[in-house]
Amino acid sequence: MWPVVWTAMRTYAPYVTFPVALVVGAVGYHLEWFIRGTPKPQEEEKSILELREERKLQEQAGRDSTQVLSLKDKLEFTPKAALNRNRPEKS
Repeated sequence: MWPVVWTAMRTYAPYVTFPVALVVGAVGYHLEWFIRGTPKPQEEEKSILELREERKLQEQAGRDSTQVLSLKDKLEFTPKAALNRNRPEKS
Protein backbone atom coordinates (compact mmCIF):
# COMPACT_ATOMS: atom_id res chain seq x y z
CA MET A 1 0.00 0.00 0.00
CA TRP A 2 2.81 2.43 0.89
CA PRO A 3 4.56 2.05 -2.45
CA VAL A 4 1.33 3.05 -4.20
CA VAL A 5 0.95 6.14 -1.94
CA TRP A 6 4.58 7.19 -2.55
CA THR A 7 4.21 6.70 -6.29
CA ALA A 8 1.03 8.79 -6.31
CA MET A 9 2.67 11.54 -4.25
CA ARG A 10 5.69 11.60 -6.56
CA THR A 11 3.47 11.76 -9.63
CA TYR A 12 1.13 14.45 -8.33
CA ALA A 13 3.68 16.41 -6.26
CA PRO A 14 3.59 19.57 -8.42
CA TYR A 15 -0.20 19.67 -8.20
CA VAL A 16 -0.15 19.28 -4.42
CA THR A 17 2.93 21.34 -3.57
CA PHE A 18 1.92 24.59 -5.28
CA PRO A 19 -1.45 25.04 -3.50
CA VAL A 20 0.09 24.08 -0.16
CA ALA A 21 2.93 26.59 -0.65
CA LEU A 22 0.41 29.24 -1.71
CA VAL A 23 -1.68 28.73 1.43
CA VAL A 24 1.37 28.71 3.72
CA GLY A 25 2.69 31.88 2.09
CA ALA A 26 -0.64 33.69 2.34
CA VAL A 27 -1.05 32.74 6.00
CA GLY A 28 2.50 33.88 6.79
CA TYR A 29 2.00 37.15 4.94
CA HIS A 30 -1.20 38.00 6.78
CA LEU A 31 0.21 36.87 10.12
CA GLU A 32 3.24 39.13 9.68
CA TRP A 33 0.97 42.03 8.64
CA PHE A 34 -1.14 41.45 11.76
CA ILE A 35 1.90 41.37 14.06
CA ARG A 36 3.56 44.47 12.58
CA GLY A 37 0.37 46.49 12.32
CA THR A 38 -0.40 49.04 9.68
CA PRO A 39 2.65 50.77 8.25
CA LYS A 40 3.20 54.37 9.27
CA PRO A 41 3.69 56.87 6.47
CA GLN A 42 7.37 57.60 6.08
CA GLU A 43 8.50 61.18 5.94
CA GLU A 44 10.38 62.04 2.82
CA GLU A 45 14.02 62.49 3.65
CA LYS A 46 15.92 65.38 2.13
CA SER A 47 18.87 64.66 -0.06
CA ILE A 48 22.38 65.66 0.94
CA LEU A 49 22.35 68.38 -1.70
CA GLU A 50 19.14 69.88 -0.27
CA LEU A 51 20.52 69.77 3.27
CA ARG A 52 23.71 71.49 2.11
CA GLU A 53 21.77 74.21 0.30
CA GLU A 54 19.65 74.88 3.38
CA ARG A 55 22.75 75.07 5.58
CA LYS A 56 24.44 77.47 3.16
CA LEU A 57 21.32 79.69 3.08
CA GLN A 58 21.19 79.76 6.88
CA GLU A 59 24.86 80.73 7.03
CA GLN A 60 24.29 83.51 4.50
CA ALA A 61 21.19 84.81 6.28
CA GLY A 62 23.16 86.31 9.18
CA ARG A 63 25.86 87.93 7.04
CA ASP A 64 25.97 91.22 5.22
CA SER A 65 26.43 90.18 1.60
CA THR A 66 27.78 93.60 0.58
CA GLN A 67 30.90 93.28 2.75
CA VAL A 68 33.26 91.01 0.83
CA LEU A 69 37.04 90.86 0.44
CA SER A 70 38.55 92.30 -2.71
CA LEU A 71 40.30 89.98 -5.09
CA LYS A 72 43.68 91.55 -4.21
CA ASP A 73 43.16 90.68 -0.54
CA LYS A 74 42.23 87.13 -1.41
CA LEU A 75 45.32 86.61 -3.56
CA GLU A 76 47.67 87.52 -0.70
CA PHE A 77 46.38 84.72 1.47
CA THR A 78 46.46 81.93 -1.07
CA PRO A 79 49.15 79.32 -0.42
CA LYS A 80 52.17 79.32 -2.67
CA ALA A 81 52.46 76.44 -5.08
CA ALA A 82 55.41 74.09 -4.73
CA LEU A 83 56.71 75.05 -8.17
CA ASN A 84 56.80 78.77 -7.34
CA ARG A 85 59.11 78.42 -4.32
CA ASN A 86 62.33 79.21 -6.18
CA ARG A 87 60.97 82.18 -8.12
CA PRO A 88 61.82 85.67 -6.85
CA GLU A 89 58.98 87.38 -5.02
CA LYS A 90 57.36 90.50 -6.39
CA SER A 91 58.35 93.70 -4.61
